[in-house]
Amino acid sequence: MSMTPQVKEILSWYESDNPGTKANLARILMQGKLGGTGKMIILPVDQGFEHGPARSFAPNPVAYDPHYHFQLAIDAGLSAYASTLGMLEAGAATYAGQIPTILKVNSSNSWATTRDQSVNASVKDALRLGCAAIGFTIYPGSEYALDLIEEFRALAEEAKSVGLAVVLWSYPRGGGISKAGETAMDVGAYAAHIAAELGAHIIKVKLPSDHLEQPEAKKVFEETGIDISSQAKRVEEVMRSSFNGRRIVVFSGGAKKGADSVYEDARAIRDGGGNGSIIGRNTFQRPRDEAIAMLDKIINIYQGNE
Repeated sequence: MSMTPQVKEILSWYESDNPGTKANLARILMQGKLGGTGKMIILPVDQGFEHGPARSFAPNPVAYDPHYHFQLAIDAGLSAYASTLGMLEAGAATYAGQIPTILKVNSSNSWATTRDQSVNASVKDALRLGCAAIGFTIYPGSEYALDLIEEFRALAEEAKSVGLAVVLWSYPRGGGISKAGETAMDVGAYAAHIAAELGAHIIKVKLPSDHLEQPEAKKVFEETGIDISSQAKRVEEVMRSSFNGRRIVVFSGGAKKGADSVYEDARAIRDGGGNGSIIGRNTFQRPRDEAIAMLDKIINIYQGNE
C-alpha cells in the first residue's frame, strides 16, 4: 500500500522517532476505511476493568466475548483496537495481523479509593502480542499525578526504544479541579499539552465544554479573545495546544448517549481539525448492526461526506 501525503506529513512531525515507531504509527494511520486520510477511529475496550462487566457488557451481552470486539473493529473498518492484557491475549492468535492493536498497560477500577492506576502489563507483553502501541492513563491534578507521569516516562522510553508507538489518555481530575472543571476548556487544552510535552504520539482527551476553570487561564482566554463559542472552536484550541496541531489528538466518546449527539461530536472534531474519535461504549453497547451503522456514519462525517 502506497503511503498518502497526509500520512507522510504526520510522520514528519515525529522528528526523533526511529523507523520502527514510525512504521507502527503508519500501520494505524493507513488502516481501515479512514486509512491514509489523517483521521482515525479507535475502538477502546477497557471498561470491563474500569467499571465492571455488567455495567460494560450487559446492554449487549455478546460483548462479554473478547472476540466480539476484535471482529467489530475489523468489520467496521476502524484504525485500531485498544484493550487490556487479558482481552488482547484472548484473541491474539485468531486476529493476528488483521488490525493494529494497542495494549492498555495501566487501569483503575470502580472500587479504587484513590485517583491512581496500577500497571498491569509491560512493553514485552505488547511486543509478544504484536501490538502497534502501548496505551497509558494519567490524571493531571490528582494526588498521584506525578507518580503516574514518572511511570509513563519509563514505559514510553522503553516502548519507543523497541519501535512501538505511545498513546496517552490525559484525564484531569482531583486536586483543586471541580467536576465541571474536568472537561473545562482551559483544563482540557492543558491536559493535551501535558501529553504532548511527555512525548505521546497519540493523545486522548475528552471533548471540552465552554467552562473556564482556572482564574489565571480565564483571564488570558478573555484578554486574548480565544474563541470557544462552539465545540469545533474548542477542538481547534485543543489542537493548537497540542504543538499547534503537530500531534495526533483523538477525542473520547464517553458514556453511551444518543446517536445524534455522537454525530454532532464527530462533526465538531472534524471541523476543529481533530484527528478523530476513540469511541467504545457508544458502539459496543449497541447491537452489532446499529454499532456498524453508527461507525459508518462517523467515518462518512470524517471523510467530509456528511
